[in-house]
Amino acid sequence: MHNSFSEQELVRREKLQKIITAGYNPFPAPLYPVNSFSKDIKELYNESTQEQYNDVCVAGRIMSINDKGKVFFIKIQDTKGILQLYVKRDEICPEENKEFWDVVVKGGLDLGDIIGCTGFVFVTKTGEISVHAKTITLLTKSLKPLPVVKRDEAGNVFDEVTDPEFRYRQRYADLIINPQVKDTFVKITKMKNAIRDFLNEQGALEVDTPVLQSIPGGATARPFVTHHNALDIPLYMRIANELYLKRLIVGGFDWVYEFSRNFRNEGMDRTHNPEFTILEFYTAYKDYLWMMETTEQMLERTAIATNGTAETQVGAHTISFKAPYKRVAIYDAIKEHTGFDISNMDEDGLREVCKQLHIPTDKTMGKGKLVDEIFGGKCEAHYIQPTFIIDYPVEMSPLTKKHRNKPGLVERFELIINGKEIANAYSELNDPIDQRERFEEQVKLMERGDDEAMFIDYDFLRALEYGMPPTAGIGIGIERLSMLLTGQMSIQDVLLFPQMRPEKLS
Repeated sequence: MHNSFSEQELVRREKLQKIITAGYNPFPAPLYPVNSFSKDIKELYNESTQEQYNDVCVAGRIMSINDKGKVFFIKIQDTKGILQLYVKRDEICPEENKEFWDVVVKGGLDLGDIIGCTGFVFVTKTGEISVHAKTITLLTKSLKPLPVVKRDEAGNVFDEVTDPEFRYRQRYADLIINPQVKDTFVKITKMKNAIRDFLNEQGALEVDTPVLQSIPGGATARPFVTHHNALDIPLYMRIANELYLKRLIVGGFDWVYEFSRNFRNEGMDRTHNPEFTILEFYTAYKDYLWMMETTEQMLERTAIATNGTAETQVGAHTISFKAPYKRVAIYDAIKEHTGFDISNMDEDGLREVCKQLHIPTDKTMGKGKLVDEIFGGKCEAHYIQPTFIIDYPVEMSPLTKKHRNKPGLVERFELIINGKEIANAYSELNDPIDQRERFEEQVKLMERGDDEAMFIDYDFLRALEYGMPPTAGIGIGIERLSMLLTGQMSIQDVLLFPQMRPEKLS
């Protein structure tokens, strides 16, 4: 704990001690029979419903206190909004003894304290629906003052706390003083529920796969490494769950999905956090064309379930999730936005194009990485409305089935929205011999110094040798989709507790 307190913190601790000394418990037993909430009371109370609100029990955090002597107007914030309490000394303490009022209410309450109140609903002379208190209970004494955020009668906010260092480190305080932040996370839950509902209705099965893995497979990324003491082996935090879900397709499940918490030991910026969630699902006897149609349907329905409309506003852009989405081959996209036709180029030719486009390269980059750098650097930002970028070169996609009609390409798409990749999907590679050769190519890249190249997963190859049916699979970035559907510009604003450097606390 801190050894030194601010003046306000010292005052609160003195009040706490006085309350305890007087025999009142500032942290009583948790059961408190709340039966009404601010939003419901304000929306439903009227002359015809008056009797229903003659005996309400509410609770919340004190956001303002207007001391009128023997009467307090207290505004509390509960899970649904703000509610005013009318608290009169002689009704709270009808007997001669006014100690509770003097010590707990007038002498003890601060902004941030959590209180309970029983009473009846009425309308004040100024027209505000309020609760006329019969009893007040101190449920939690707050020992640290909240930053003060002022609001006028119209609800306009002044002195809003916007400092990201404070907001992300102390999300608990951010949620209290910036109610719109809570709205964002409520929307994200609606979004996830809508996705689950869609998949469950189609017959998909939600599963869990290992987070600690002996081989970090299913993606090209730098892993976090840990050590298992009992087995005395290194383990990796998963970078993807793909290879485990495909094992389940081998085992006879036709459609499986997982909201997978993944970990990649890479940079942090407005769209990257080292810990993030990917929705992956795999469906037997389907291909990437089916997957595009399914993805469109799911995202349109999810947008409507989250926001009541298929459109969302992100910065200056109005983005429509209404299906169908445009489809553009990756080589066509590169030719359109750079002027270069790279469809038949070898590695040296691609390096020369990168040089002319002023795209940095290094010797570890193979053909796939070079194409990825060109598309990412010069093309991706142009696709604001949902667009499927399709038909990638085989070197970019070591887990993808070769294209049925186009030599050198694979059946893959990435969904780009607002200039960022939101989803990545394939007709999955199910030929174990071809898969082994692709893994071996990845090993050669690793030997060249590419620390994101894939390991060979021999157990996964063994699973494929039993036979995996033709399968379509997809991974969708949940945080990036959340940013779009809540209109946030930074991934930190859709993570309850984003990763940050540790504070020095004592």
